[in-house]
Formats: sequence, structure tokens, C-alpha cells
Amino acid sequence: MKLMNPEQPLLQVFETMESEVRSYCRSFPAVFVKAKGYRLWDTAQNEYIDFFAGAGALNYGHNHPAMKQKLIDYLQNDGVTHSLDMATEAKERFLRRFWSVILEPRKMEYKVMFPGPTGTNSVESALKLARKVTGRTTVIGFTNAFHGMTLGALAVTGNTFKRQGAGVPLHHAVSMPYDGYLGKDIDSLDYLESYLNDSGSGVSKPAAIITETIQGEGGINVAGVKWLQRLERICKDNGILLIVDDVQMGCGRTGTFFSFEQAGIRPDLVCMSKSIGGYGLPMALTLIRPELDIWQPGEHNGTFRGNNLAFVAAEEALRYWENDIFAKSIESKGMLVNRFLNELVRLHPELQGEVRGKGLMQGIAFAIPGMAERLCKAVFAKGLIMETSGTDSEVAKIMPPLTIDEDGLRAGLHIVKESMRELYENPERN
Repeated sequence: MKLMNPEQPLLQVFETMESEVRSYCRSFPAVFVKAKGYRLWDTAQNEYIDFFAGAGALNYGHNHPAMKQKLIDYLQNDGVTHSLDMATEAKERFLRRFWSVILEPRKMEYKVMFPGPTGTNSVESALKLARKVTGRTTVIGFTNAFHGMTLGALAVTGNTFKRQGAGVPLHHAVSMPYDGYLGKDIDSLDYLESYLNDSGSGVSKPAAIITETIQGEGGINVAGVKWLQRLERICKDNGILLIVDDVQMGCGRTGTFFSFEQAGIRPDLVCMSKSIGGYGLPMALTLIRPELDIWQPGEHNGTFRGNNLAFVAAEEALRYWENDIFAKSIESKGMLVNRFLNELVRLHPELQGEVRGKGLMQGIAFAIPGMAERLCKAVFAKGLIMETSGTDSEVAKIMPPLTIDEDGLRAGLHIVKESMRELYENPERN
């Protein structure tokens, strides 16, 4: 293998040196050099609107100026960057702000655990703690769920392709039907409850049930408020811990800081990552009901669980949640997206699309195989970054930074509209 020289064709160095496991650079064949707000630029000076937002890690956009300045000041003053889980001023400031801005106004009492820098780290810690607290091993997940790529998280993930990547059997997990999986008129929790109540079901009493309120990677499947409330009651009635994976849907993606707020539930454990770091910096939290915090010191740890730069940016990001102005803006923009997508589906019924989602996590699910992928390819050629989701990549997903202004949102949606029109007129060409 030879290292390529600068005169090589676009992306060839990545194709030569980087593992075949790479994925997003295949969907977005450009070399990006600059990003600000909801825009990116590549080496050819092409400009793109971002409806991808770092897979949900950039809810506050690229290079947010206030966060960037806080980071610059912190670095220039030789602030501590790496500290394991030692006490630092940056961590103290974040914890105080998280309590005063997020937890205390919502009358929530959680201990905060820093499990490692990624969402799957948070999920793994929650699964371990649930088993430690209850003394039971089984965890129930749901169809089409996605919780991460490490072995414990994969065991409660529904996607066959990702599960096969484990290379070993995935044990101590049972999959149950998510809301709507058995049909719109069937409450899938009847099925779950019958298994829990029947000593002949073959399913042992679980330590926990883990769910997403909206399955982002699983196809933008939305759990109803009543379904979530009933799930919580089932857990309480059976002494089962409820874990909500809010890694992608948290930090305002659905309109409220926690995606489960509208249902009024109180999970026993909450997993957060992605945009909790504010600036796109690696950071994760596991929120734990205080009486469940029975960890022994060091029983779950990691070298990079004390990312002080993320603490600095995250503290600044919480300014968006000091009042309800930001949440209302997300709701308003979400309604705009929903109206737009429904109109597109109405205009092009032959493309067999269905609108899914809420807030700024919405998309169109296509019954025609490959249509979502063709749409995402078409919009990229016009300067819009958008990805697919779903186990068969059947959903074209709209997930811009929450800070995008209405002009930028409409400009991106216009590209979607033009591309949909082209797919309608030339369904086989794209």
C-alpha cells in the first residue's frame, strides 16, 4: 500500500488507507474543509445545507460562536483538558448548571454518571447497573431499536445487519414489538404484558426494559404518549427498571430537552450523549435515580470520561434551556417541516411515501425499495446533506441543527422538493 500524493483524485487517499468499514463518506463524496451554523463547504468551494447534524451530535450547529469562544478562552488559560474523573472546575460548573437549568425546574432527581464519551458507553453502563441493582440478567428491548455498537448495546438492538457484526452470540436480551409494530390498532404492550405474566412464556423477569421514544436509526418510529405511560406502569408494577435511551432524541430534538417530557414519565435510568457535548465534542451522561446508585468506586470507568472541553461547551449550550423560547422555536420549525413533507407526499403519491416523526426529527418512509437512498443522493448533488434510516434504509431523514433559521430550513426543503419532483418524473434515472 502506497500513501497517495496530494495530486490524487478526490477521496482516493481515504479509499486507499481507510478501512472498508467507513460509511458516511460513501454517501457524501466530498472532502469538507469548513463548517458554520447549518452550512458546510468542501475543497471545491461547494456549499451544503446540513440536514444531518452529525447524526444528532450538532443540535446547536457547527462552530457555535459563543461555545467556540468559551473553548478558546479555556485553552488559552491552560484549563485542564484531560482529568479522568478527577474534580475540575469545568466539571463543577457543568454539574451546577445542569442541575439548575435542567433537573431542578423539571423536579427531577438524578445522580449524574460520566460513563465514557459515547452513547453506547452510556447504554452499557445503564444495562450493567440495572443488572447489578436487580440481580437479574435479562433485558427487554424492542423491534427496530438501535442502542449502540458494543456487545451489550447490540444485544438489545434490533437491526440484523448490525447484530451480525458482533461475531458472537448476543445473549440475555429479548426483543418485543415496539409501538405500532403489530399494526396501528394493536397495542403491542398487551403482547409484552402477557409474556411477563405467563410463567410458561419462556421469558424470565427482566432487570430492565430499554426503549427510545422515537427510533431514529430504526426508521423514525414514534412511540405514543399513552404507550410510554403504560410501559412505565408495567415496569413499576413488576419491579422492572425503565431505561430511556435519549442519546439522539435528547437535547431538544423532539422539542423538549428530554424526549419523554411530553409523556410525563420518569425513567429510572436515562442515557444521553451526542448533543449533550454542545459543540460536537465527545461526552455522555447516564442519569440514575439516587437510590439505584449502588456502584462501587471504579466499578465502571474509562480513560476519557472527563472531557473538560465538552463540559465547557455543554455548560454554554444549556443557555438555550433557561426559558422556553428555544423549545417553542423547535416546535414551530417542526410544524413547518411536517406541513411541507405531507404536501410532498400528497403531490407524489406514486412514490409511496409516508411522513413520520416530530419536532426536527422527521422524514419520509418509502414503500419503494431504494427510493430513500436515491432521494438522498439527488439532494446531495444539489447541495443538501441528508441521510437515510430504517433497517432497509427506507426513510429519508430530515434532522437539521435545531438552531437553523427558517430561511435555511426552507432552502433545504426546497432542494428536497425539487429532487422529489425529479424522482417522480424520472424514477429510474436517479
